[in-house]
Amino acid sequence: MSNQENTARLLPDVAVHAQPHLAGALDWVGMADIQVPVLFDAGDGEIQRASARVGAFVNLRRPDKRGIHMSRLYLQVEQSLSSQAVSADSLRALLRGFLQSHEGLADRACLSIRFEQLVRRPALRSANSGWRSYPVCIEASLTGEEFLLELGTEVVYSSTCPASAALSRQLIQDQFARDFEAGAPVDHAAVLAWLGSERGSVATPHAQRSVARLRIRPRAGEAFDLIRLIDRVEHALGTPVQTAVKREDEQAFALANGSNLMFCEDAARRIQKALDADERLTDFHIRVEHQESLHPHDAVAYASKGVAGGFGSKP
Repeated sequence: MSNQENTARLLPDVAVHAQPHLAGALDWVGMADIQVPVLFDAGDGEIQRASARVGAFVNLRRPDKRGIHMSRLYLQVEQSLSSQAVSADSLRALLRGFLQSHEGLADRACLSIRFEQLVRRPALRSANSGWRSYPVCIEASLTGEEFLLELGTEVVYSSTCPASAALSRQLIQDQFARDFEAGAPVDHAAVLAWLGSERGSVATPHAQRSVARLRIRPRAGEAFDLIRLIDRVEHALGTPVQTAVKREDEQAFALANGSNLMFCEDAARRIQKALDADERLTDFHIRVEHQESLHPHDAVAYASKGVAGGFGSKP
């Protein structure tokens, strides 16, 4: 017998020794924030490699067993995620591997993967484009043959307050009334010049950066299509934040904001309507957050598809 084999045989394993005074089944045992590369196709056919943080867990249903085999979970995560693109099939196989490697100890397994996905986005008017980083969270679980899969991401957009816009228009009307005498002839050129001056914008509505946090459950057999999901939500909102911005792009963004005044309730309903029409989804959960510039607290709204046994909309 070689020295290496003899050393391995003699390595102590205290985890096999039960502690009767601490016996009990555990809901989940595993590891959080495993650092590993992940391969992901966002829907454009291009597989990107990203740095991910992974959580891998199984339950411990044997009260007489002290622990699980964490190294087995780690090695399976590393081998699967770094060698093939993430898909429903690959995640189901990975979770089955978790349970097979813990036969007799566990009958439930779950996994979470968090990373940032870069997506190229075109400018509004110019021929430029730039990269946007979208957070991605994939969660999967397996209990018997019941496989659940969820995808989460965030869309950042601008929201201009309808109430503030109405109040601003009133102040502009008041300024116009002061600058142009009622009943007097109105000179077209003078009014045009007034509208282009600071007096013509004596008040402006407040707008703020806002975030829509999304969680969706894709229908069985559907591939992850992050870009299509983002496109659908950003189109519904009308004012996603931009990357490359020239003056013509900034002007187009100002027009988009003026054409898409919205409270947080409006934003949540816009997204809800867009996702409800997507037959690839069995369920979704939406949380919109308008990070107010008027006051220090945020305006928040929730919405979901409302299917039985699905996502709740509790804050």
